[in-house]
Amino acid sequence: MRTVRRLQPFTSTIFAEISALAADTGAVNLGQGFPDTDGPAGMLAAAKAAIDGGMNQYPPGDGLPELRRAVSAQVEREYGLHYDPDGEVLITVGASEGIAAAVLGLVEPGQEVILIEPYYDSYAATVAMAGAVRVVVPLVEDGGRYRLDPAMLRGAVTDRTAAIIVNSPHNPTGTVLSDEDLRLVADLCIERDLLCFTDEVYEYLLFDGRVHRPLAAFEGMRERTVRISGAAKTFNVTGWKIGWITAPRELADACRSAKQWLTFTGATPLQHAVAHALDHESSWLEKLSPTLQDSRDLLTASLVEAGFTVHPSEGTYFVVADGRALGFDDAAALARELPGRIGVAAVPVSALADDHARWGHLLRFAFAKREEVLTEGARRLGQLKAGITSRSKSSSPEVS
Repeated sequence: MRTVRRLQPFTSTIFAEISALAADTGAVNLGQGFPDTDGPAGMLAAAKAAIDGGMNQYPPGDGLPELRRAVSAQVEREYGLHYDPDGEVLITVGASEGIAAAVLGLVEPGQEVILIEPYYDSYAATVAMAGAVRVVVPLVEDGGRYRLDPAMLRGAVTDRTAAIIVNSPHNPTGTVLSDEDLRLVADLCIERDLLCFTDEVYEYLLFDGRVHRPLAAFEGMRERTVRISGAAKTFNVTGWKIGWITAPRELADACRSAKQWLTFTGATPLQHAVAHALDHESSWLEKLSPTLQDSRDLLTASLVEAGFTVHPSEGTYFVVADGRALGFDDAAALARELPGRIGVAAVPVSALADDHARWGHLLRFAFAKREEVLTEGARRLGQLKAGITSRSKSSSPEVS
């Protein structure tokens, strides 16, 4: 293998593998986290108008001024955080590039980066690309939901720790970190002089009345936080890859120093359209979370009916389910079996963790799908329990 050693563990992704299985078998793809409906019509029209209007060349390296202004206004409007659009806002090619720019621009080789486990897979790959060392701290179960363990988090910090990556709402578990959890992270970052890179792409996708709290809004955290978000999940345009960083100028400059050598810049007409959406599509956003909450409830009920134990999803596109009650201890094996067996695709949570034993019984299902897709997925999931019941009856001895 010619791939450098530090990237050999990352030559493929579980999302590509499961989506390929779904395509090959005609399975309902509840694995990869993308919606199957478009975002606001006004935003799509703005993209078309920008293309027709000749906005087809390089934008400025930091992103279109109108989008930087729209991002700055959105963050101040929602959270009371002010970032200068000329120097503290950087447009990236998706949030994944934002994470990469932060790690590559602010973490030295050999330094440690703390990841909360399970984690989105690009985090580990990015830490490896930077020549840094990842240190994982697992979420712990508490009454069905997940939280941080203060002793575990504090115990993970060493003199070599440079930063912690925090993702809330959290992919894959659907956990929204509590104020207590966020305060723990903030206190530790301040106490040990750590940077914090926050992945907030699901900031609008919260359920049951929950409210998003950016870590940068906590006292003492703005100056040490690189906040990353984007349009993909907010406006149903995962294929557009328009993300952004908001950070104090010194940190934004460091991210820019890496980002400019990754892609330099992103799609001009799509940046224009996302600026329109941030400024004018609040009514569309107001409907997003309630619609997804209904989808969550539909899929959760279907999984419970099929025999899974389901952990509460408080946000994101995802719900995690435990198949041990059905006799499935190895979720990775089950994920590779389900598409061909019942025509449903899901992702094993262990693929997003270092500790496979801790997370090996869980599957992640995505519910950002049309109702008819989820209903068909539910019908197929019911076959799993029916098949187990049928096999159990056929293998039981006759009673005279």
